[in-house]
Amino acid sequence: MTRRELVQAAIGHRTADRAPYFLTFCADAHAALVNAGVMREQELDAFIDNDVQDIGVPWWNWYQLGADWAGPDAPISPATTIGYGSYEGLADRVKALRDQSDKYFLVRIYGSHFEKAYFSRSIENFLADMAGEPEFARKLLTTIIDKNMVMLDNFLAVAEIDGVLLGSDWGSQRGLLMAPDCWEEMIRPGEQREYDLIHSYGKDVWVHSCGNIVDIIPSLVEMGLDVLNPIQPEAMDVRRLKAEHGDRLTFWGGLSTQQTLPFGTPADVKAEARELIATMGRDGGYIFSAAQDIQGDVPVANILALLEAARDQTVSV
Repeated sequence: MTRRELVQAAIGHRTADRAPYFLTFCADAHAALVNAGVMREQELDAFIDNDVQDIGVPWWNWYQLGADWAGPDAPISPATTIGYGSYEGLADRVKALRDQSDKYFLVRIYGSHFEKAYFSRSIENFLADMAGEPEFARKLLTTIIDKNMVMLDNFLAVAEIDGVLLGSDWGSQRGLLMAPDCWEEMIRPGEQREYDLIHSYGKDVWVHSCGNIVDIIPSLVEMGLDVLNPIQPEAMDVRRLKAEHGDRLTFWGGLSTQQTLPFGTPADVKAEARELIATMGRDGGYIFSAAQDIQGDVPVANILALLEAARDQTVSV
C-alpha cells in the first residue's frame, strides 16, 4: 500500500496496516532540531517524512486597503486584493513530484474565509460587523468566496492533487466565536460552495478550525467534510468525537500541544500517541498528529518520541 493509498484508506474509513501521520512544525521547533544536531538545515521534510506532501499553488490576499478598513465603522472604500504565485508550469511541477513520490498531495490554504474577512478588518471589528452591519459582513464573505472559487477552479483543473485544506478558526477553547445560528447563516453557505466545487473534481475536503466547534460538527458532516483538524483535546473530547462522528468524518491531530508535548516525558508522549492511534484509528478515520504545529517549547526528546510513535505503531489499529 502506497502512502497515498494509506491516507485515502483513512479518509475512506477502511482499516489499513497503520494510521497515516502528518506532523507539522513551527520554525522554532525546526531550529531546535537543527541546534541539537538531529538534522541539518533544509532537511525537515526528509527527516519527518510525512505521509502527506504539501503542494503550493497560487492564491490571493488583501492589498493596500483604505484606512477606513481599520476603523470601527463598516468601510466604504473598495476591498482591494492582489494575487500571488504562478500557474506557469504548475501542472508539470506537480506531475514531476507525483512521479517521484507515493505520498498523498494536499494543498493547504489557511485563513480562507471567516479569517480572511477579519484579516481585513481585525477580529473585533468583523465580529461587530456580523452583529451590527450584517449586510456588509455578508457581502464581504461572499466577495471572499467568489474569489476563492476562481482560484480553486484554476488549480483544481490542472494540478494532480488529492485534497484541499481550507481554514478558519471558528472557535475558542470554550466554544464558537459566534452563535451557531450566525455560523449557519453567514459561514455555511460559502463553505458549502467551496466543498461542492472541490468534490466535483473528485478531491477530498479538509478543514482546519481551532477551538471547540462541537456545535457545528453535525453541520460539517452534512456538508460532506472529509477531514477535520486539529481536534484539540483541551477544547473537545476527541474520543467522543470519534464515537459520534467517526464513521463519517476523519480526524487529523489530537495529541496535546498544551500539556503532554511541552511538559510530559518521552514516555508520556509515546503513551498518549499510542492510545490515540489505537482509539481514533479504529476502522480508519484518523491521521495521527499533534493537535497544533509543534513549537519550540517542546523538548527535542519529546519530538523524537512523537516521531517514533508515529513510525512504529506497535498498537494495532
